[in-house]
Amino acid sequence: MLALTHIPSPRMADCLLTFVERSAIDYERALRQHAGYCDVLRDCGAEVRTLDVNRDLPDCTFIEDTAVVLDEVAIIARPGAAARREETAAIERELRKSRDVEQIPAPATLEGGDVLRVGRVLLVGLSSRTSSAGAEALDAVAHRFGYSVRAVPVNGCLHLKTACTALPDHRLLVNPAWIDVAALRDFDVIAVPAAESFGANVACLAEHVVADLIRRMGYNLCVVELDEFAKAEGGVTCLSLLVA
Repeated sequence: MLALTHIPSPRMADCLLTFVERSAIDYERALRQHAGYCDVLRDCGAEVRTLDVNRDLPDCTFIEDTAVVLDEVAIIARPGAAARREETAAIERELRKSRDVEQIPAPATLEGGDVLRVGRVLLVGLSSRTSSAGAEALDAVAHRFGYSVRAVPVNGCLHLKTACTALPDHRLLVNPAWIDVAALRDFDVIAVPAAESFGANVACLAEHVVADLIRRMGYNLCVVELDEFAKAEGGVTCLSLLVA
């Protein structure tokens, strides 16, 4: 497993915010936390490649939003936040080393943080950053490779994966306050405690679970400290692009 990450920008304090109040970000601490995150990925067996290609762009460390990487193809996103669209070109060049590449065309918008793969199903969050047209554009590509796409309305957080991620056995960890759980019919859904609202955001590598808050799920658990990234509306999944 290859994990692409991106060094935090010195301009990280100028990041976009939608649901989180702005507060001071300790950049040096963010760098240390990012390095610790990369170390945990390595401990879980991933090869980590840390990029430094979008340093001047405040949200560049949230690399997951730039693309959707499937086994057969990489789909370059078209971020709903226009300020983030400049990030994708450099990430596309990196992904072309290992994948054929397709694009989400304008005017559709789609960010990788709104796309959750569960087997051959792609759950796509309809959020402030991803449009119905974006979900349809993803479906037009993914359908050719045997994937189906299902839209999930997002109403209380930035991206689908903030409120819903999948364990290796395809059970879904969900914060039901932030998404339309009715769209997840046919899935085994586990609601996270209300006191741990960000606990549904986990990253899974093989049998390891990299998480902020979720415990007691029967997996090898690696806990990472990412509070500086939480101030920028980020979590464990958005800091990497996983390339099998």
